Amino acid sequence: MSESLPIAKNTRARTPRVSRRVAVAALAAALVAGAATPAAATPASTAASGAVPKAAAGQGRPELQKAIQEWVDSGLAAGMQLRVHDERGEWVGSAGVRKLGAAAKPPTNGRFWTGSVAKTFTATLVLQLVAKHKIGLDARVADYLPQYKLDRRITVRMLLQHTSGLFNYTGEFYDDGTYVPGVPGAGKEWVDNRFKSYRPEELVRLALSKPAKFEPGTGWSYANTNYVLAALLIEKVTGHSYAEEMKQRILRPLGLSGTEVPGTRTDIVGPHAYGYYRYEDAGQWKVVNVTRQNPSILGAAGGMISTTEDLHTFFSALQGGKLVPAPLLAEMRKPHPKSGGIYGRYGLGTYVQDTGPDCVGTILNHNGSAPGGYAALMYSTPDGKKTLTASITTGDAAVDQAQVFPKALDKLVKQVFCSGKTAG
Repeated sequence: MSESLPIAKNTRARTPRVSRRVAVAALAAALVAGAATPAAATPASTAASGAVPKAAAGQGRPELQKAIQEWVDSGLAAGMQLRVHDERGEWVGSAGVRKLGAAAKPPTNGRFWTGSVAKTFTATLVLQLVAKHKIGLDARVADYLPQYKLDRRITVRMLLQHTSGLFNYTGEFYDDGTYVPGVPGAGKEWVDNRFKSYRPEELVRLALSKPAKFEPGTGWSYANTNYVLAALLIEKVTGHSYAEEMKQRILRPLGLSGTEVPGTRTDIVGPHAYGYYRYEDAGQWKVVNVTRQNPSILGAAGGMISTTEDLHTFFSALQGGKLVPAPLLAEMRKPHPKSGGIYGRYGLGTYVQDTGPDCVGTILNHNGSAPGGYAALMYSTPDGKKTLTASITTGDAAVDQAQVFPKALDKLVKQVFCSGKTAG
């Protein structure tokens, strides 16, 4: 659910899979075809100050418009908005539809549920507190949160790196093939419970009632539990709520007016596209509008609302060294050797991906998805000067996600970061 887009999470091979069955989809081809035409406008000139030139939606980069249209045509998205910042300036566009049954495109300034993109925000916040000596990166988490009786070998670093071995409260696959369910995070069970509120303490205690996946520090496995604990740690050492600390330390300083931690609020306030979830019920496939859902199931692991512009601003600032000191930024980018997957290897709240000598080399990323209906992409070069941020809303089409998604993502990333070189 939280990790990234269309595939379920935590495979037996320990490769995190994209969202927990985010039933990505699209509208019927006839309806979509008439809704994805770029808006007519003219790119703005570069500001005298040297600021990145802004282009009107869908203009000047037909290859990017074509790229997102392909996501819609393939059924991976009912609607998609993309924002690219590079040496040519800023490009913003959208394709598909804002709402099934309507013709309007998704707004290019639309808000959306981010899913696990929030983990990078949470990790950044923890590292800011490390920089201020309020938290020790290699300190025992149990010393800060004794009430949970955590294994004393688990450190703050292990939470941010997913090496604690803690059970993933949204469900866990063990190496012997056993699956142990957690809170309802997919299918009809999630649909029926999607407005339920969860307290972070409740999620942590559920995780601690289940067997650990491995001894602390001996393996790697993506688990939302780690980041819910990170938020409780933030609250313990600051005396303030996770949401307030996020506002004070990251959102307000960067002017991220479209980003918020909604807590248990179930609606998206402001312009947004609608997300849908396809699931099976008593042998029948159904589609439900899940635009409204309770994000407390993810909390600091993924319960955030944002925009593509805010994600660009945040990730560019982070990679440009504006949010954490250089030594801690280097720690974020230090991948664990046992991690891996289509996003690269995992550092601290960030994936590190090698695009190879024919591209730009290293890029950083963290993608995410809500339990249903929404997914997000966030990529940057190490200097923060070239970024890709996107939002995907899912619809009503059945798609072989395991086959289609990795290829579509690889092609889009290469389109942006490899000077137009695309996957075969």
